[in-house]
Order: sequence, then structure tokens, then C-alpha cells
Amino acid sequence: MENISRKKFLRTFGTLLAGGGVAGVTGVVASKGFAPVSHAEAEIDEAAAYISPYRRIADFEVDGAIEAFDEYGGKLYVATTGIISTTDSYGKLLSSFASTDVPVRDMEVDEAGIWLLHPKAVSLYSFDGVRVRGWEACSELSDYCAFALAGDFVYVTDREQKNIVKYTREGGLVKFIDSPNRFIIPSRTFGISYAAGMLYCSNSGRHQIEKFTLDGEYAGCFGAPGSKPGAFCGCCNPVHLTCTETGEIITSEKGIPRISCYSADGVFRSILLDGKALGGGFTAYEAKVSGDRIFAAGKNKVTYYRYDSQLAAVGACADCGVDCGLRT
Repeated sequence: MENISRKKFLRTFGTLLAGGGVAGVTGVVASKGFAPVSHAEAEIDEAAAYISPYRRIADFEVDGAIEAFDEYGGKLYVATTGIISTTDSYGKLLSSFASTDVPVRDMEVDEAGIWLLHPKAVSLYSFDGVRVRGWEACSELSDYCAFALAGDFVYVTDREQKNIVKYTREGGLVKFIDSPNRFIIPSRTFGISYAAGMLYCSNSGRHQIEKFTLDGEYAGCFGAPGSKPGAFCGCCNPVHLTCTETGEIITSEKGIPRISCYSADGVFRSILLDGKALGGGFTAYEAKVSGDRIFAAGKNKVTYYRYDSQLAAVGACADCGVDCGLRT
């Protein structure tokens, strides 16, 4: 009888045990800070059934397409055209207010209130819906994609200018941050996130994630083109980035929709949710992580998933020995 590894056994027969259930622009892989993904290590048996370690708990729809959303303090904040809604994890509406008809590209919520990123502006609203302040982009040609709050600063990705703009929280321009590899952003896929004193930014045309200090010093990159787990497929991926409280990097891709987990130094760990678990299609789902919960938004729906130790034991997290924040 042919010997098979524990990983292959679990992933091949895991469905029964659980009860159901690309060519691109080659990037410069820096030796500083990250190790490149090994495709041999990332590959799984394609005949094996993928089992997500997360169980779908609930989903709910909103009126209109979701432009951006965030999770904060156990609540969800959802932006649709001209409306900011606050719900619980199951979609029960708690409050809402009218904001602006200008599209929302990204949203961040913290103790100061609800931050909205527009194509050429940033605005801050109180939780009661009062506009506290805001400011215009540095250039009329700017096309803002995503932003991250870190300490006393706001970091905004600009697709048109191909850089990261660092502002104070009051809107004062601090500096422009450029990539030594040059940002290649073919479409509106210029995600950014903050964790443990570092910024992580997608250089999507290169199929890479780059790392910067808060002062804008380049600290390395990781990623490679490909459809296998641990690589980024299509013309421009990853689309969205977020981070856990313990520093894991969570990516979301389009083309082959999936949400994956990487360590802070760029080591691929596992796919958390594949296209089937997310609901199919080809567009990227924006994800937010809170402890052992993942919220994913696509079109007009938000889905709530929770880590399940029984699924994880026979699924994507079966061989991962890291005690990460996604489990607790």
C-alpha cells in the first residue's frame, strides 16, 4: 500500500470526517525582511477537497452595493452610497446616518470615530454621524484606493500617483512614500494595512506585498505570481489587505477569490476561505478579522464566519502549529 502523509490523508478524507461541509510582471524579491514563497511548499493535492477552518455563522444583505466596511468594538460599520450603517454581527441595524454621495473607497473605525476614504479626500465622522473634519487630496489627479491608521498618522495609497501619502490625523501632509521596486498598480488594487509597528502594502502588478516602517523606510517584500496557494494569480493581486491583532497578514484576491493567511515575515500559512466558502464569483471579497471571527463583504452581502476547531483539525489548518490570534 502506498504511504501517504498525514497532511494528504487529512485533506483527502477530511470531508468525510468533518461531515461535509498566470503570467504577470515579475517582482523584485528583496533579501531584506522576507523570504519568498516556495511553490513546492505551497502546493496541495488538487484532487483533495479543501476544508475551511471557518464555519459560516450568518449572513445578511444591505440596501445597495457595499463600498467599504469595518469591524470595531463588536459592531459592523457598512458604507453604501450616501449611507453609513451600524449593525451587530448578525446584521441587526443599530443606527445609520447620511454621509456624502461621493463614493467611499475604504473605511477605518477607531476611538476617534468613523474614517472614510474617498477618491480624492479623507473625512472623519463621529459615531452620531456628525462630520468632524476632512481634507482634500494633494493632487487633483489623485485616485485614492485604501488607507491605514497608525499612531498619529493616516497612510493613503494613491493609484494614480503610484505612492503612499502620509498625513497627520488633522490632514497635514508629512511625506510621500515610494517603493524602490516601483509600484505597478494596473487597477484599483492598492491595499494597505498596519500591524505591530509596520505597514504592509500590495504592489499588485508585481504580485507582491511590501513592508515599510512608519517613517516610510522600505523593509522588504514577498509574493510571486501563480494560482497555487501561497501565490497571487491574475493581473493584479492581492486586492485587499488586513492584519490580525497578533500581526498575521490576511490577503484577499480576485479572479480566484480566496482569503489567505501569512506570517508577519511573509511565510504562507493557509487559505482561510476559498471561493466556494465565500460564495463564488470572480471579484475579491473584503475581509475584516476580529479574534476568531472573519467578516467578508461582497456585492451587497456581509458573511460572518467563526473558527471551528473540528474543521481545522482536518482542514486547511491541520498542520499549522502556530498559536495565532485567528483561533482565539
